Amino acid sequence: QVQLVESGGGVVQPGGSLRLSCAASGFTFSIYVMSWYRQAPGKERELVATITSTGGSTNYADSVKGRFTISRDNAKNTVYLQMNSLKPEDTAVYLCDAKFLNSDFWGQGTQVTVSS
Repeated sequence: QVQLVESGGGVVQPGGSLRLSCAASGFTFSIYVMSWYRQAPGKERELVATITSTGGSTNYADSVKGRFTISRDNAKNTVYLQMNSLKPEDTAVYLCDAKFLNSDFWGQGTQVTVSS
C-alpha cells in the first residue's frame, strides 16, 4: 500500500523555521522525483520545490528561493523541506508528491501557519 505521510507542520512566528518530513512506503522511493506543494485557502495549489531521484538537482519557486531547502534520504525513504525566514504568506497546507512515469502519489498534507 502506497503511503506518503507528512509531518513537522505547526504554528511559527514570522522569521522562524520549520522542517517538514514526508515518509514514503509501498513503492520504490529512490526512483521517484519528489516535490513539495502548498495550498492556501482560496488559492491554487503551488509547486514549492522539486528534487530529482538521486538528489542531484533541485528547483524552487521564486517565492521561496534562498529560504527553503529540499533534500532527501533514499535510505530512509524520506524527503524533507527545511523552511527558514518564514513569512505569513507561507501559511498553507504543505503536501508531498511522488512522480515516476505515469505514477503520481500524494500525501494528505501538514498545516503550516506563520503568525505572530
